[in-house]
Amino acid sequence: MTMTTTTVTDLYPSRGATEVHVPRQDPVVWGAPGTPGPASLTDLQAYERDGFLAVEELITPDEVTVYRQELERIITDPAIRADERSIIEPKSKEIRSVFEVHRISALFAQLVRDERVVGRARQILGSDVYVHQSRINVKPGFGASGFYWHSDFETWHAEDGLPNMRTVSVSIALTENLDTNGGLMIMPGSHRTFLGCAGATPKDNYKQSLQMQDAGTPSDEALTAMASEYGIKLFTGKAGSATWFDCNCMHGSGDNITPFPRSNVFIVFNSVENAAVEPFAAPVRRPEFIGARDFTPVS
Repeated sequence: MTMTTTTVTDLYPSRGATEVHVPRQDPVVWGAPGTPGPASLTDLQAYERDGFLAVEELITPDEVTVYRQELERIITDPAIRADERSIIEPKSKEIRSVFEVHRISALFAQLVRDERVVGRARQILGSDVYVHQSRINVKPGFGASGFYWHSDFETWHAEDGLPNMRTVSVSIALTENLDTNGGLMIMPGSHRTFLGCAGATPKDNYKQSLQMQDAGTPSDEALTAMASEYGIKLFTGKAGSATWFDCNCMHGSGDNITPFPRSNVFIVFNSVENAAVEPFAAPVRRPEFIGARDFTPVS
């Protein structure tokens, strides 16, 4: 019997000798207008235009208290700290992120299934969804480092093998996001252009990139041009607020040198119709706790 393999066209080349700019080849909102769900038509139109959708109070103050207690339980558990899913700050040696949190914690698994959360993802992506990645991010005061400018899709395409831009992230604040404590910044409209970064992907790049991005980092010239064209929006809001944003948004966050911590839970939903294949520009797959290979729909 002759074996055949399916070749997936690479619509978004990256990690080559030079940077490349490619117009977006995919829809932004995949769902049909009027699809039932928690997001209004106006919300979805704004998401289509800007690449993000902010909700002032996604979860209640009482729920915030419960999830913050769970976050504290997780980051103070010695067994979790020793787990490879925990990423440690190089300088302070404190936990920076804990991945696959929806598998570690029944409470965060419940949040993933919450219709307020997954319902908007289904509306945007126009299909059932699975969790490509989940994590809690902890930015304690007095020196927690930021995340440099990047497009998540560039990494997920190059290193995880997501073929198309059919992925949405939600960041849910568990502490207040001030304009001073290292909040999320996005270039509105940047989701419409793919920036393919220069430079080959080292093997096991994730071990370095989760602490400090290198491969997949845009040039200063490209970032200057994009910021000049799109501007930069800084997201602030009380604990319980949330931001959904398209996988190709250019975004980042600064260091937190204030005394005020900034923590959030971050969930990435991918369409079941956009399941990961082999990486497009990396020698090996990243571990499954970073780029899932279980495509079971959230239910």
